[in-house]
Amino acid sequence: MDMENITVIGSGTMGNGIAHLFAQYGYQVALADINQQALDKAIQTITANFDRQIKKGTADETTKQKALGNITTFTDLQQAVKGAQLVIEAATENSEIKLDLFKQLSELCADDTILASNTSSISITKIASVTKNPGNVIGMHFMNPVPVMKLVEVIRGYTTTDAVTATIMQLAEKLDKVPVEVNDYPGFVANRILMPMINEAIYTLYEGVAGVYEIDTVMKLGMAHPMGPLQLADFIGLDVCLAILNVLHAGFGNPKYAPCPLLVNMVTAGHKGIKTGEGFYKYTAGSKELIVAPKFA
Repeated sequence: MDMENITVIGSGTMGNGIAHLFAQYGYQVALADINQQALDKAIQTITANFDRQIKKGTADETTKQKALGNITTFTDLQQAVKGAQLVIEAATENSEIKLDLFKQLSELCADDTILASNTSSISITKIASVTKNPGNVIGMHFMNPVPVMKLVEVIRGYTTTDAVTATIMQLAEKLDKVPVEVNDYPGFVANRILMPMINEAIYTLYEGVAGVYEIDTVMKLGMAHPMGPLQLADFIGLDVCLAILNVLHAGFGNPKYAPCPLLVNMVTAGHKGIKTGEGFYKYTAGSKELIVAPKFA
């Protein structure tokens, strides 16, 4: 399928990053969200991210203006998906929200429209089961930040067709990404490996083995990780980490995936990482200094 029109549902961090990427590569992008304020913020974010690319020499002003011109925002879902050949859902990592959304998309979109989810853990097979054409449903798990990170985890549901899988693999390559095909099991590959590591780092803090800075330093200097697991958890969002661990725990029934009580308490208290200004570290707007949160200092 020769694609031109892409719809992205959800204008948060992942959604605006996906819209940015497709628009930069010349696709017409419909970016949808439930309110205009969120969409306006997304366009501001995309503009600022292009300005960073220009400073780094990876884009120029002409590319930026063309890309921004390729994005149209919508608060009406029916209008947003009109004529779409591919719809990518990047809504909250919540099973009920995603299932409800895919039911709607199945009714609103043409029968041959490919419906993709950017979910990082929720079953593609389960999502596909609520649609009229489950063979057209697939996972496209982009990494954050989307315009920078090369990997796209392409998740093949139980009923996803060979043709749809091949189309999405080829599309990812056209975006200069490296697609990796994986099968649909809890956490796929990326988060099945990553989240237990993050959870173990949190347990290491919880049990008093070492502090936040010390744990992250060991992993950065000893294992050559660009970012320590606790800082990475803040970057991902502690609520997202908790949601993925719960999916892994429920999906496999293995206690090794049970989220650390400290993570549960932090999310319950509203300390979710960068998005709330505090997690394992304290974040101040405009500052790049890494300061351990007062709770753990």
